[in-house]
Amino acid sequence: MDKINIKNLEVFGKHGLLPEENVLGQKFLISASLYTDLRKAGKTGDLRKSIDYGGICADIRAYAEENTFRLIETLAEYLAEKLLIDHAAITKVWLEVKKPWAPVAIHLETVSIEIERSRHTAYIALGSNMGDREANLCLALEELEKVRSCRIVSVSGFAETKPYGFTEQDDFLNGCLELETLYTPHELLGLLQSIEAKAGRERGEHWGPRTLDLDIIFYDDLIMSDETLGIPHAEMHKREFVLAPLKEIAPVWLHPVFRKTVTELYDELSAGDERVKDWETKALR
Repeated sequence: MDKINIKNLEVFGKHGLLPEENVLGQKFLISASLYTDLRKAGKTGDLRKSIDYGGICADIRAYAEENTFRLIETLAEYLAEKLLIDHAAITKVWLEVKKPWAPVAIHLETVSIEIERSRHTAYIALGSNMGDREANLCLALEELEKVRSCRIVSVSGFAETKPYGFTEQDDFLNGCLELETLYTPHELLGLLQSIEAKAGRERGEHWGPRTLDLDIIFYDDLIMSDETLGIPHAEMHKREFVLAPLKEIAPVWLHPVFRKTVTELYDELSAGDERVKDWETKALR
């Protein structure tokens, strides 16, 4: 990946644990690597195809000087988030924040921290079989659109499906969406659970009825499993109500474990079923 490097940009900030640091301030040095595609700029000589690093430097300095944080870790975290949100061409950012002559009992030249943050692609399955099902799914979209660190890229149509597992309940309305996010997987899980709670979701019977169900199906090509979260979703390849809408918006997305596309997984699931299954869609907006 191409990148633009900024080295040791001097700023005057009021960051530190000590009260006098927040009042008097001191010099900080900030370095950045901005990952982006520079080929078009290189081929055409058009600055609009690149990133204005002069403007980026001004943004970094203004943010570091207009805000006060007790930790340089916090400064770096929020600065990385700002750069990724404000500049769509930046796909990943590496930052180093140096604090010269940090107030510790031993002489040192600088203390510094480094972080790397990037955009991530997640696919989320949506489902509801209680109350106004479509309103519940739309509430999820509206809540996600309010989150500064998330951007909805695409949404499938919604379709009515039969319940899975425990079948003695009302039919579901299901769909999928593609989300660009700066959240970690567990941060994203927490966000989705908070949206479910806002819709009145109560966690009770497994596979039982729910006002809103939001599941992380994929997160980049990540493979992980712990006591609270598994990615990719362990049962997604068995569920037509996940694969059908997912195929609509991400037909060639590759399952990182099975090494098969969503379309291939859907075709395999449907191969043994003689019934003709139509994914009926309708406008969301």
